[in-house]
Amino acid sequence: MTPSKTDSSVDGSVAIEAINITKIFGSGADEVRALDDVSVTIRENEFFTLLGPSGCGKTTLLRLIAGFEHPTAGQILLSGSAIGHLPPFQRPVNTVFQNYALFPHMTVAQNIAFGLEMQGKPRAEIDDTVKQMLLLVRMQALAERQTSQLSGGQQQRVALARALAPRPNVLLLDEPLSALDLKLRKEMQIELKRLQHETGITFIFVTHDQEEALTMSDRVAVMNEGKIRQIGTPREIYDHPGERFVAHFIGETNFVEGELISANGSTGQVRLTSGAEVPASLPAERVAPGRVSLVIRPEHAELTENPDAGVFQGQIDNVVYFGTDTHYYLHLDDGTPFMVRLQNQRDEVSTFARGSRAGVTVKGNAAQVLLD
Repeated sequence: MTPSKTDSSVDGSVAIEAINITKIFGSGADEVRALDDVSVTIRENEFFTLLGPSGCGKTTLLRLIAGFEHPTAGQILLSGSAIGHLPPFQRPVNTVFQNYALFPHMTVAQNIAFGLEMQGKPRAEIDDTVKQMLLLVRMQALAERQTSQLSGGQQQRVALARALAPRPNVLLLDEPLSALDLKLRKEMQIELKRLQHETGITFIFVTHDQEEALTMSDRVAVMNEGKIRQIGTPREIYDHPGERFVAHFIGETNFVEGELISANGSTGQVRLTSGAEVPASLPAERVAPGRVSLVIRPEHAELTENPDAGVFQGQIDNVVYFGTDTHYYLHLDDGTPFMVRLQNQRDEVSTFARGSRAGVTVKGNAAQVLLD
């Protein structure tokens, strides 16, 4: 699928531009096309996330920007200038790796100062920058502690401070939260967004975790099989997925079949297998009347005790309580699996039990027609 128009029709300075990038590893029968004619524009002062499953090409693209790999075809521009000829240490970018790569025999302050010392900065400037970075990552009290004595979250903060200290134009983050436990990972999502906002540096973040992408990003590029499938804001990606893969990968999703019987601009009318009709939003590309697939998010559907009052009818197979909400797993009368997510109210007892029949209604124009 072609990336969204929002990728190239925006105002603002460009930090990184990848133009028709292809990267091939191996040759002959062992050839692997890690990136296949990828183009993307990333703005200055943007938190941009490359999101996708393992092997989709997101880390390869990050390594190309860093200079650790070289493209088979295409070029990468930084602030409008080609950087393909520059080795990693001459590029105004820094990388935070998954394993942090800190020096265990050094203190926190010494780790932060290391890159500045390698650049030959004056001692007074180094000391002042280290103080600023410690304040930024809220680790002033741990400046003299060795990194081997720190928790995982503290080590990550040191790695961020060290990478930010030389004030790179772009900071590359290769799944830096994956080794943290769930609660700490959520806390660091907020911290990373705060750091990006306060420093004004362009962050390019690689993850396979959809929640990380939705929580932190200004824009997200969803990747699969070496291609960018869609680019947009988190809300655009979630509410208006451009294809089945994006809809399936981002959040929990219901897919149902129906027949598009009429279309008027961006809205159409779809007849379901139950015979009921629902309004549905249409993609920008024209869709001819006929068989279509619909995507419906679980929170955009509701249950009704009277099956005949719903646009779908089915039986509840399982009920899972999640604290903030409850998930109801059904199989519809045509055999299609369907999930409804209902927000919980304090001390409210649900009337929908496993094994009972129920109807499903759909809110407003929540249903969306997919191209594929």
